[in-house]
Amino acid sequence: MAIETEIKFRVQDMGRLTERLRAVGFRLETPRQFESNVLYDTPDRQMRARTEILRIRNYGGRWTVTHKRVPDSGVGEDRHKHRVETETEVADGDALAEVFVALGLVAAFRYEKWRSEWTDGEGHCVVDETPIGDFAELEGTPEWIDGAATRLGVAQPDYMTLSYGRLFEAWRAEHQSAAEDLTFAAVAEAKR
Repeated sequence: MAIETEIKFRVQDMGRLTERLRAVGFRLETPRQFESNVLYDTPDRQMRARTEILRIRNYGGRWTVTHKRVPDSGVGEDRHKHRVETETEVADGDALAEVFVALGLVAAFRYEKWRSEWTDGEGHCVVDETPIGDFAELEGTPEWIDGAATRLGVAQPDYMTLSYGRLFEAWRAEHQSAAEDLTFAAVAEAKR
């Protein structure tokens, strides 16, 4: 059982972040690629109520299915986001989506981003360009995350542990938007 530990932070200047990543020893692992995600749930959102997700992702033409949930026992601190993550590559995400629907699940939420991945050999920094702004995630051990954040000039008060779904909900409330999904087309349409 793998525990994913991460934080997000808002990126104000993408060029500056790229320069800083290189300056502190990160190297580009995956160049900028489009990513599309669909979360599946029961029609009455039972998985969401349990703080779980079931996701089919297409990232650079590679399909994965992921299940995430809160760990059974506390992790001892709440500065970082901790999730039990089970993920595997699948050959055909569209076929898997048909299976999920046949089993009674629904496509509950869609979100998109352009992502690039960086590493320093110990942890990862992913940089996401989303329809509601740019964010980066640091993923690794809590100690590594705090050290990498310090090297990048990210203060602990700037740590975010919200999912993109929760960030989208906050954005919708702030902008009084009717957009249902965090996709480039839906957000652009809602801004008109």
